[in-house]
Amino acid sequence: MSECAAHVLDEQYMRLALEEARAAAAEGEVPIGAVVVCDDQVVARAHNRRETDHDPSAHAEFAAMVGASQALGRWRLTGCTVYVTLEPCLMCAGLMINARIDRCVFGAHDPKGGALGTLYDVSHDERLNHEFEVVGDVLADECADELRTFFRARRK
Repeated sequence: MSECAAHVLDEQYMRLALEEARAAAAEGEVPIGAVVVCDDQVVARAHNRRETDHDPSAHAEFAAMVGASQALGRWRLTGCTVYVTLEPCLMCAGLMINARIDRCVFGAHDPKGGALGTLYDVSHDERLNHEFEVVGDVLADECADELRTFFRARRK
């Protein structure tokens, strides 16, 4: 697949993650959404539900990976790409390592908790048992705008 075609697909799947982020915002959750794609098929979608579920692990990408494992009937997510609107934190990046994903594509960088290049980069830490490809800045402005709009409204 050409680099241009891959970029178009990455944007297509990120738009689905943005739909999930908007669903989170509609529920009063921080607007972060995620999808997991395997063999060009969306196998799971999720958005933040920490407030709703009273669960500190209910991050969008964490829930999407759990959903993908259940849908695929396996814990190893080899062959899968996780699309998420905000750069994953250490917990979610750690799960990506443990789940053996192939790629993570994210929208906006997270200057306060980003673990795939901003504050840390666990995706390419030779001390760990797995490495994966990371692509950032896919629809970054749209992803960041969702977060800015949400927090601006919260402060009013």
